[in-house]
Amino acid sequence: MTGRWIAALGALSLAMCLSAGSARADWLSDLTGPKEPGLLSLGGGMYDFLHNNKAVEGRAEYDFGRGYYFIKPMIGVFGTNKKSVYGYGGFYFDLHFGRHFVLVPNAAVGYYHRGHGKNLGEAFEFKTGARFDYRFEDASRIGIAFDHISNAGFSKTNPGEENILLMFSLPLGNW
Repeated sequence: MTGRWIAALGALSLAMCLSAGSARADWLSDLTGPKEPGLLSLGGGMYDFLHNNKAVEGRAEYDFGRGYYFIKPMIGVFGTNKKSVYGYGGFYFDLHFGRHFVLVPNAAVGYYHRGHGKNLGEAFEFKTGARFDYRFEDASRIGIAFDHISNAGFSKTNPGEENILLMFSLPLGNW
């Protein structure tokens, strides 16, 4: 799938979520679950794990507890052992399955500094992905995150890259 298709699908998904806010159905409020606190997520894993420019990745992210209906803002940064850094901001929402399982789709835009890592073609990159978490009674979580980063075809060079990480999320604040 090309970067343009991924960006288009991400934009369409976000538009559908925002338009559904005022006419939120009962099934959606069941899936979005209880009001959650803000979460500080820390994790580590592999950058570009599906291709041949693999690197170790460390990530820190804050998922805000408040937002517009069920859409909430997030900010984050990751770095690799090849001195690549990506800072981003975007949106996410929680889809609860039972009391303990949460799917967290997200989309963001940010600034990418290549360092000695993979050439993604631009400094301005899009990130789309999801995290699958196990939620503990105290609202902390452990999960697997997967995301794709691409410039959505704004550059002739657009190889994209995928990340996979183990994430630990701790409740922090109620912003």
